[in-house]
Amino acid sequence: MAEDLSGLRIDKTGGDYRPRRRWKRLAWWLGGACVALTAVLAFKGLFSPRVEVETAVVSQVYPSQSFSLLNASGYVVAQRKSAVAAKTTGRLVWLGVEEGSRVRGGQVIARLENEDVTANRRQAAANLVNSRAVLAQAEAELKDATLTFNRNKELLSQGVVAQADLDASEARYKRAVAGVAAGRAAIDAARAALRGADVAVDYTLIRAPFDGVVLTKDADVGDIVTPIGAAVNAKAAVVTMADMGSLQVEADVSESSLQKVRQGQPCEIQLDALPETRFSGTVHMIVPTADRSKATVLAKVRFDRLDSRILPEMSARVAFLQRQVTADEKRPRTAVNPAAVVKRDNRDCIYLIAGDRVKEVPVTVGRRIGDQVEILAGAKAGDKVALKPLERLKDGSRIKTAEK
Repeated sequence: MAEDLSGLRIDKTGGDYRPRRRWKRLAWWLGGACVALTAVLAFKGLFSPRVEVETAVVSQVYPSQSFSLLNASGYVVAQRKSAVAAKTTGRLVWLGVEEGSRVRGGQVIARLENEDVTANRRQAAANLVNSRAVLAQAEAELKDATLTFNRNKELLSQGVVAQADLDASEARYKRAVAGVAAGRAAIDAARAALRGADVAVDYTLIRAPFDGVVLTKDADVGDIVTPIGAAVNAKAAVVTMADMGSLQVEADVSESSLQKVRQGQPCEIQLDALPETRFSGTVHMIVPTADRSKATVLAKVRFDRLDSRILPEMSARVAFLQRQVTADEKRPRTAVNPAAVVKRDNRDCIYLIAGDRVKEVPVTVGRRIGDQVEILAGAKAGDKVALKPLERLKDGSRIKTAEK
């Protein structure tokens, strides 16, 4: 058994070791690829630390900002506004308008139940007709009594009739004259009663007091409307309307800045609902009293030209200007914080932020507008740019912002 084991030998002359050599070459290839990949990543800056930067936004500004004296906030208010109500108490049976309806002054916009006052008017009209008929009878009686009286006077002078007959005809004549006067007075009374009935009927018709637009509908068909509004579930007003031609901005001006505002001063108005549009205006009035709780004075600014998009109670900002805005200055300009512009190879550049990197972009710089500088080309409103530290940035630098 031992002799058999001692006879075993490994033959090292005819073996094939090519698989081992293949694995060795593969390891070299993999190592080289890792080195190349590392070099590429290092070249792209993935291993360099990110620069924390402050940012700014390219925005649209108006040249008027450079000669604005004061800014104040306020609201658009209709100077002519009315809560339209009835002059009498009744149930609303018809409403002919809704929110946004345009109405003319004197137009009937609602009606209360009026069967009772309509019946009273018909009665007053009938009484007037009756009074006219009574007057016609009295006038006929007067005519006949006049003829009889005159005839009896002539016959008395001839001795044909007695004095008693003349006295009777005279009394009849005077009664006829009084009857005509009473008839005419009755007609005047009937006419007055008819006018009163017409007024009572008209009180049930609710009319627009002026040309305007319905802002709110305060009552519906079936509601009890009363001018006092003290009854349970009663409505004092049917609609609220405003004259859209009387819209002005009422802005609160601080007492300490009041000397910068004067009547007739040019202004620029910006509405939160229409941020892309600037409206020109003029100071119409400085209300001659102060609000002691806010230490402000109310300034009313009228629009130089009204726009159909302007609505009451819109919030507004008013810039009180040194002078009128020229036609060229009404166009918005693209601008940015001057600190975002840097010189690179004798060119003005900004660093646009795209994700976690910056891109160096050349720009054309214009004049200063307030605390910003105009960008004529190279950037657009809404672009986000790096503000500082610009000296640590270059094209393609990785960054992080304070909010991340």
